[in-house]
Amino acid sequence: MNNQQSRRQFLGASAALAASAVVGTNKLFGAPAIIRNLNKPNSLINGVQVGVITYSFRDLPDQSAEATLKYVLDSGISAIELMGGPAESFAGAPKNTVDMRSVYPLMRKRRDNQSLTADEQKTLTEAESQMKAYRAELAKWRMSVPMSKFEQVRKMYNQAGVSIYCFKPDAFGMQNADAEIDYGMRAAKALGANQVTLEHPANDAHTLKLGQMAQKHGIRVGYHGHEQQTPTFWDTALAQSPGNALNFDLGHYVAAGQPDPLGLVRQKHDRIASMHIKDRQTPDHGKGNLPWGQGDTPLTQVLNLMREQKYTFPATIELEYKIPEGSNAVAEVKKCMEYCRKILS
Repeated sequence: MNNQQSRRQFLGASAALAASAVVGTNKLFGAPAIIRNLNKPNSLINGVQVGVITYSFRDLPDQSAEATLKYVLDSGISAIELMGGPAESFAGAPKNTVDMRSVYPLMRKRRDNQSLTADEQKTLTEAESQMKAYRAELAKWRMSVPMSKFEQVRKMYNQAGVSIYCFKPDAFGMQNADAEIDYGMRAAKALGANQVTLEHPANDAHTLKLGQMAQKHGIRVGYHGHEQQTPTFWDTALAQSPGNALNFDLGHYVAAGQPDPLGLVRQKHDRIASMHIKDRQTPDHGKGNLPWGQGDTPLTQVLNLMREQKYTFPATIELEYKIPEGSNAVAEVKKCMEYCRKILS
């Protein structure tokens, strides 16, 4: 009886302590803090931050900020390179009438110098014409949207355990006015990001402008490349401004047949804002995008290098291989995440 009474007293005291921690002070500590963080993802593994770009979920029908957050959480990931669509739609942007899920594959074919059929070329041309009109409407909206809308996105993601380290709207190209570029950088700061990314514009005057504007905002511009990446691809932009950086794509670099990708990471690690990771083949093997572990990209070596050297830039999962029958983007991104976790653990 004494043992049972002591046990009841202990449990009662513990419950009261937990209740006072939650109700009395509205703050959590000890065991309640553990409960608060239960089921939140953690993809910071032994010092290496693994993230994901929302492009990985492009085939899924709902591209809202809320749905995107669920995809990230279901993938077990706690950091994101957020593209413009989810954040800007949440903030009230005009709706894009172009079905980008049907356009993305055609854009990739053209980017990779693959032939388009007459019907595909017609579809792409019509889509680009509609996109031009949409961009004009979007630019007008961007001039008046309050930054508080992006702060709301940041709060929603942060409360779920996901940090936004990068923002990638279609706002930093040569076709965008300075006011739009400024908007994109202010929105990035409101989201909590320390960088913005875009495809390298191959224009020195533009990279100079972007780097200088990024410095004023206290962020960096990461320039992304595909198979045009070389060891000197970013050198001019890097020399122009400390606001310029790499959004290095490890898989595309390997597919381009470039030597010593690990050497490039070692050499430029302090100027890498973030790095896309995927598993591609070398040119000798066909340049394919394959499920992780089946290609030629040194994923194990680069992740181990990041852990050993304590590099702090994120490794961003970008799902580009063909999704197997019966699976979906979330399931495949989760596999990629577990591949990284196994290496880093």
